[in-house]
Amino acid sequence: MHVLLARQVCITEKDVLMVTLYDLWLPILISAAAVFGVSSVLHMLLPIHKGDYKRLPDEAELLEALRAKSLEPGHYMFPSLSSMADMRKPEVIERFQKGPVGYATIMPSGMPSMFRSLGQWFAYLLVVGIFVGYICAITLPPYNKFLPVFRVASCAAALALAASHVQDSIWKGLSWRITGKYILDGILYAVVMGAVFGWFWPEP
Repeated sequence: MHVLLARQVCITEKDVLMVTLYDLWLPILISAAAVFGVSSVLHMLLPIHKGDYKRLPDEAELLEALRAKSLEPGHYMFPSLSSMADMRKPEVIERFQKGPVGYATIMPSGMPSMFRSLGQWFAYLLVVGIFVGYICAITLPPYNKFLPVFRVASCAAALALAASHVQDSIWKGLSWRITGKYILDGILYAVVMGAVFGWFWPEP
């Protein structure tokens, strides 16, 4: 009787245990590094994204014209609108119909810093990993098996790494073809992140 009661107490104590973000620091770090490595292969070694950005015709001439305007770094829309009410004005409608219509991002002059961009990308992956870990910690019991952890972690990661790209086509006019490739990239990243969390989930 005493042995049975002791076993029941032990099971009860095990059931109330929870996984914390501290317990998940290793899968968070490893998953960020793994996705960073996979993304580097996709974008630097494979030709998947070659041709995503078109070259401007008469680029030198167009750049010289823009340079003469002394544009400050920032995001521009053309034709521009002062308010949504402008979209009902005949002259604004005519400008849109004539085109071109689009968005432009002007960056600071100078060679882009790959080191800074890669550093920001890795930091973002860490943040995604923290949120994925938090979602797993509050939804999954400790000492779980690989598949349940993989399913929750990969789905959570896909929201940040894949689904987020849809907005670029909805609001910014990015080609759905290009967005589709980034979504596929993000799904692969999510699978990698989910697998790492499944492999490194705390064991008894």
